[in-house]
Amino acid sequence: MFDCDSARKAAVEHETQMKGDLEFSLSILVLGKTGVGKSATINSIFGEKKAVIDAFEPATTCVEEIIDVIDGFKVKVFDTPGLRTSPTDESFNRKVLSSIKNLMQKSPPDVVLYVDRLDTQIGNINDLPLLRLVVSYLGSSIWRRSIVVLTHATSIPPDGPDGYPLSYEVFVAQKSRIVQQLISLSSGELLMNLSLMIPVSLVENHPFAKTNEHGELNGENWRLQLLFLCYSIKTLSKVSSLVTVQSPSNHRSLFGLKICSPALSYFLSSLLQPKGVDSDVELGYLSDSDEEGDIECDNLPLFRSLTKTEIANLSNDQQKAYFHEYDYRVKLLQKKQSREEIRRFKDSRNAKNAAPDETYMEGVPDQETISVPLPDMPLPPSFDGENPSYRYHFLETSSHLLARPVFDTHGWDHDCGYDGVLIEGKSDISSRFPAVISVQLTKDKKDFHIQLHSSIFSKHGDSGLTTAGLDVQTLGDKLTYTLKGKTKIKNFRNNKTAAGVSIAFVDKTTIYGLKIEDHLAVGKQLILMGNAGVVQSQDDAAYGVNLDLCTRDEDYPINQRETSVGLSIMRYRGDLICGCNLQSQFSVGRSSQVHVRAGLNNKLSGQICIKTSCSDQLQIAALAFLPIAKAIFKKIFHHSTQEDYSR
Repeated sequence: MFDCDSARKAAVEHETQMKGDLEFSLSILVLGKTGVGKSATINSIFGEKKAVIDAFEPATTCVEEIIDVIDGFKVKVFDTPGLRTSPTDESFNRKVLSSIKNLMQKSPPDVVLYVDRLDTQIGNINDLPLLRLVVSYLGSSIWRRSIVVLTHATSIPPDGPDGYPLSYEVFVAQKSRIVQQLISLSSGELLMNLSLMIPVSLVENHPFAKTNEHGELNGENWRLQLLFLCYSIKTLSKVSSLVTVQSPSNHRSLFGLKICSPALSYFLSSLLQPKGVDSDVELGYLSDSDEEGDIECDNLPLFRSLTKTEIANLSNDQQKAYFHEYDYRVKLLQKKQSREEIRRFKDSRNAKNAAPDETYMEGVPDQETISVPLPDMPLPPSFDGENPSYRYHFLETSSHLLARPVFDTHGWDHDCGYDGVLIEGKSDISSRFPAVISVQLTKDKKDFHIQLHSSIFSKHGDSGLTTAGLDVQTLGDKLTYTLKGKTKIKNFRNNKTAAGVSIAFVDKTTIYGLKIEDHLAVGKQLILMGNAGVVQSQDDAAYGVNLDLCTRDEDYPINQRETSVGLSIMRYRGDLICGCNLQSQFSVGRSSQVHVRAGLNNKLSGQICIKTSCSDQLQIAALAFLPIAKAIFKKIFHHSTQEDYSR
């Protein structure tokens, strides 16, 4: 068993056997404003006069090196000229800091002592520009091995706001906190972590200062405490350098970028994000008879739409029959238009397959556009400079590049609510490879966001399509570059399989991704979708699987009723997360739509979202009574509760 007394005895015997000084050295850099007592503190540390001091003018004019032995330890101290707080002396401070920077490059100090006076005015904000200048030359890392030294520790505390003198503890705490906050602000941090707070040491260099019989200040030997802090900081910095995991010499890299292990769950979710049902699978819903058949809605008898007044005069049964016939005719017309649109799309695709010199872009029929000047907006009866009709004129051109503003009704950065711009365009490369690009730039008062999506397509016969692209977006305060590629193969009439890869670059991190996915349509109403993928960075990897079952109305997309159930499984760093989600969209009556989304995982966390939309103005106006009723209920309930308490 470990015995403290025996260990102490062994340490004393080992110390008596040692001869000469210990093989431990300490290098200290003393930094601070002029006249705060830097040189006097150095003399107090060594116990004798090593540096020249002067009570009326600065005594140190250049960086001086002082070396001596203290209690068997070799201590080297660099005394520096005092920095000046006046803005007119900035050139002098730059020369001093430049010389200190050259010294630190040749001989890095173990500890930095930032010296200030305890009895100076509290809240001296003039020190902030000086500290920022220090950080610009020496870097913010010097504060990680620094000690704040407050001289004139026997000063009498000033009076507080109530007219009574502050206690000594409060006086020291206030001054220490102010200096620490100024250092934190100079480093670009508004708040400093309490666990990383710079230590503070009190110093009194006056020979006639009030001390006890042992020469201790407030019952403590400040000299030994300051040296102990210096030894501790050097020891901790050495221990930190030893326990830090060093990268091997053959560290894997790509294009000179180091591969790190970040949190990969975000990139896995982005890789497996469902992009919806494939367009070719949707075309497979229609059978050959459906494609060739036409809806003979023109042969139906004439039908006249009634006004609201005429509808109000009808009985309930007549209104029900009228709306049933009206909805039926609207559905027939929408089916006919949808069928004609699909037929035009297929004819355009077949024509492009027959003509190899023309460009094919899946899902985007190429139609020639003609520049048509749009009519100007009607002018208001009186001039109004805020009306956009006085500032903008519209013209539709044949250019494939479309630019439009990003409108944010809740934006506070601009008066008109336009917070960004969206640019979209398409082009044909060598008349064989269609390409599309989309760039959205959003600028706030402090933040700037960019989202760029670009893709180029290459078709392989009637059953294959390869897509390659580059995505750029902001992730926090960094830019993320993602190279992606995907190949889709049509196996059967209603089935398509795809595989894709991605390489993302974030700062000095490279992340690789691989995924496979499959879409299968069973009849007209059932769709099965599934994908699986993995992202990896160095030795860290995340795996994920998504399965979705979607049911639609037989007349979709004429009837927007749709329900999907999904299951997601992700494994990351030994943790398995399973989640299920439900999405449903349906109609309530003739003028209301409801969209419900819910999710839950095995960590018992989830969310429920319900959205409604209504085209009936009366129902929309009725929603305004909800907050009014809520306020009345709270007022009544609060009043009754107060009466119960009074009783």
